[in-house]
Amino acid sequence: MTRRSLQASAKGISKAEAALIRNSLTQQGLAGELGISRQPVTKFFQGKPVDRYIFVTICEKLNLNWEEIIISSSFPNEEQPASVSQIQSLVQNVREKVHDSIQRRCGVIRVLDMERPRRLDTIYTHVNILERVAGRRRLDIAEIVRDFNPKKFNCFNLGILEQPRWPALEAVERYDKLMILGKPGIGKTIFLKWLAIQCNLGEYRSDRVPIFIDLKDFAEVREQPNLLEYITEQFEDCGVVPNAALTLLTQGHTIVLLDGLDQVRDADFNRVVQEIRRFTTRFYANSFVITCRVAAANYIFEQFAEVEIADFDDQQITEFVIKWFQEKAAIKAQDFLQKLQENQSLKELATNPLLLSFLCLFFEKIADFTRIKSEIYQEALNILLKQWDDQRHIQRDGIYQQLSRRQTQELLSELARKYWEIGEYFFKQEAIEKQITEYIRSLAQDQKNLDFLEEIDSEGFLKSIEYQNGLLVERARGIYSFSHITFQEYLVAKDI
Repeated sequence: MTRRSLQASAKGISKAEAALIRNSLTQQGLAGELGISRQPVTKFFQGKPVDRYIFVTICEKLNLNWEEIIISSSFPNEEQPASVSQIQSLVQNVREKVHDSIQRRCGVIRVLDMERPRRLDTIYTHVNILERVAGRRRLDIAEIVRDFNPKKFNCFNLGILEQPRWPALEAVERYDKLMILGKPGIGKTIFLKWLAIQCNLGEYRSDRVPIFIDLKDFAEVREQPNLLEYITEQFEDCGVVPNAALTLLTQGHTIVLLDGLDQVRDADFNRVVQEIRRFTTRFYANSFVITCRVAAANYIFEQFAEVEIADFDDQQITEFVIKWFQEKAAIKAQDFLQKLQENQSLKELATNPLLLSFLCLFFEKIADFTRIKSEIYQEALNILLKQWDDQRHIQRDGIYQQLSRRQTQELLSELARKYWEIGEYFFKQEAIEKQITEYIRSLAQDQKNLDFLEEIDSEGFLKSIEYQNGLLVERARGIYSFSHITFQEYLVAKDI
């Protein structure tokens, strides 16, 4: 249906007012529950035309059949829908105007200690996905350790934990509403930017306009626009005519890429989630991809499929390294790969693209791994504990932030040593939560901070560690391990 506004009949208004009373709601209360302003609700009850989406949403909230309460002649002056050729012309016109903006925002990469940005297409390595989110499977420790060998490379992908992998692009093509989950540094943003570039260049869905939105930036706009207003402003900054965004979204000719839901502050989070729900429902004919850290996804977007990005395997590591050093000399890449093969504990870190980037940067300067491995481990820990978020100006919320980086590492060291001494690599959630509680109680008593002691939420604390730095990972429901055995070994040594 292409009509953009609806108008309630007098009989329909009476039914709606009766429904308000039955639900013990006021017009202001109804607006609040729907997350919209009072104005369209007032217009609805005055029998004035309101946006079709809002009209239907109000009726659904009041358990009314919207088709039964509209004025049949609500649309005598409505514009006729654009023809196919007009839409195609608009798509190409907008693509041309936003092209340079997309290339600037998504076409380069600069992470960690890189001295200058690099073109994304010179370094991008295709990522794979797991169709099932690993931490949601119901397994017991005995099943997990059955085929587990800590001496083998990437041991956490062996045996019962291993899943079929398939290209992330296939998931985007299969599901028009997709949430991509993943651990810190696994490549979620890079994939989304690559997808935007592919669409921008016409290599993927040249019949659609790519829209890339950093959800942190969107959430922190002072005026708190909705997504349609935000996109419209982006388009207008590129010289696109007014209302083009609404037309393209209504006709389903965009691919909307929403990056970093986990980076949204707590104060903005519910508002942003509700806005995504409203926006994706209203403009359902478009393609949507959302990225988020895996442990931060404690809500459901009903229409979205969820997948998880897989760690790099041998082939991906090799491809990434060759691309990284292609501007140097081929021998540099081969030397790196040979030395990495000789250091399996470091190779395990290389399964994470962010840490692999760190190892490449380190090798550019030192050209060796063997003499100062402890420094490498500590710097890798610092990247995940603090540096990665700091460089992107991300402020995390919650009780977890009351601990310093040193205290967090101390807690993880105690945990690592406890299980290392009994030869265990997997731990039940309740056991970790108990140890977290004991550590925080000890810390609070030492600091005479009783308020801190009263706020202990060991489960929330554990989840925060998982999604904020990824050093602990839920391998199956309620069963955790360190993300890399290398970190467990290093933290044990530090604790000793």
